[in-house]
Amino acid sequence: MIDRHDYFAAKLAYETDASDVHAARKAGTPLVVVDVRSDEAWTQGRVPGAIHMHYSEIATRAPQEIPQTAEVIVYCWSPGCNAGAKGALEFAALGYAVREMIGGFEYWGREGYPVEDADGVHRRPIDPLTGVPRVRMRA
Repeated sequence: MIDRHDYFAAKLAYETDASDVHAARKAGTPLVVVDVRSDEAWTQGRVPGAIHMHYSEIATRAPQEIPQTAEVIVYCWSPGCNAGAKGALEFAALGYAVREMIGGFEYWGREGYPVEDADGVHRRPIDPLTGVPRVRMRA
């Protein structure tokens, strides 16, 4: 029987969230962010700099495209989507250090982080239920 501490420590070893991914990238932590959604979803918007690799392609593409030593973060659409878990399972089977970004792209956008699409990189309004609007500092 594992205790609660061990459970939550293990959970945090395998999951992350949008705010932690954004902070790590801002701090310069080398992460390979992989969007495991469909082509249609990718076209609608994605985390800037993410690699698009549908979870069904990971076993064949990842060894050629992503260094084995990379820290990999996968995401799908939302908490209602399990493609992120499917993608993480594929990366884990290949021996990658992988974590799933819980909340997926939905919460990345809802928290006001940059979103990339065919029109470039932009920010969507912060959903007040998921994020705190940034305070602008006066110079």
